[in-house]
Amino acid sequence: MFKTLINAFKTPDVRKRILYTLLLIVIFRLGCYITVPGVDAVALSQATATQGLAGFINLISGGAFARFSIFAMSITPYITASIVVQLLAMIIPALERLTKEGGEEGRRKINKYTKIVTIILALVESIGIYLSYQSTGIFVNPGWLTGILVVGTLVAGTAFLMWLGEQIDSKGIGNGISMIIFVGIISGLPSMLVTIWNLMFTIVGFSTTGLITAIGIIIGALILVAGVVFVQEAERRVPVQYSKKVVGRKMVGAQSTHIPLKLVMAGVMPVIFASSFMTFPGMIITMFVKDPSSLTGFLGGLYKFSIATSTSNVALGYSISNAIVYLLLILGFTFFYTYATFNPAEVSNNIKKNGGFIPGIRAGKPTTDYLSSILTKLTLFGGLFLAVIAILPMLLRFTSLNVSFGGTSILIVVGVALETVQQLESRLVMRHYKGFLE
Repeated sequence: MFKTLINAFKTPDVRKRILYTLLLIVIFRLGCYITVPGVDAVALSQATATQGLAGFINLISGGAFARFSIFAMSITPYITASIVVQLLAMIIPALERLTKEGGEEGRRKINKYTKIVTIILALVESIGIYLSYQSTGIFVNPGWLTGILVVGTLVAGTAFLMWLGEQIDSKGIGNGISMIIFVGIISGLPSMLVTIWNLMFTIVGFSTTGLITAIGIIIGALILVAGVVFVQEAERRVPVQYSKKVVGRKMVGAQSTHIPLKLVMAGVMPVIFASSFMTFPGMIITMFVKDPSSLTGFLGGLYKFSIATSTSNVALGYSISNAIVYLLLILGFTFFYTYATFNPAEVSNNIKKNGGFIPGIRAGKPTTDYLSSILTKLTLFGGLFLAVIAILPMLLRFTSLNVSFGGTSILIVVGVALETVQQLESRLVMRHYKGFLE
């Protein structure tokens, strides 16, 4: 990886893309410290903005939510909009055709629809945020004019982040939206290092127990990163043999290839789906109830169950039941998303049409059953891995540790880092080929 970075900085056009990406990242980080107009900074510092449902948003926004900055909502409305559009593409035939057969024009239309849905969701979410914090006293002059100003600023901040992401896509390095999330998460790295340092050096002096705990955290993090890299890169290669056939006036010889089946084909999407599903009831209750923590009965239980994903300030029973439902949802969404992107029957028919077969397996339905069997095993393991990674932070909340990085954060950070390095390598290879041809 370091060799790739060194070679990238030696190549003028790639170096220019890297520096441009870094400039946009600096702009994003500066915007995280610009508070929304109409917010009382003193009252804001006393409010617990990172508690409960806001924890995940604050994490990927790099602390912008806690500061109530112009980027407080980060890019979460765009992520939700992308999920909504993908789900609609599976249901609406016209969207499905645009996705699969539309080409560049289809991608532009899908991108346009995603932006429209993003603005709508950002508007709804910003109104909910304003209503949620209206009773906390953080606004100087609470009222409808202040509400319009706050809502407009938050929506504009999300729209600006969408534009930053597009600029990184076209003129920078890596996926723009993923890069913004990546930067927001790793901005919490210094606070994690401070936490580890405070474990070793307390008020009374050096702590041997704290040192052992810190070493355990570091070793655990390294093992977790290694596991995520292994699972992200792992794949099952199903061999496919194509027989000889006549193409025009030529006889094309037999070919051997393979179908690469990723261990975690769905990536981190099932975790995001499950998180949104679990926190949705709490968000709705928060929008209409000023003090949801005082609720009793069914609504009180539903709220405590919903926020158990992002806070430990609930009874142990709510956390255990939340973790079990969370695990089942991640497994369910993993199977749903995997089979939505990979259809064994369609792949089997394509192999048969092109005169291919899997050695030892008959063409047609036996091939479909064989691919489905492999995919089910891989998806089950991948889903369980994602669930364990996502639930680990929930277990750590019941300890004295306050580590900023959770399993989901590491999953996202490692995935984006691997994707960026691969893109750098492909650009370097393309640049070398271009120089050779010239």
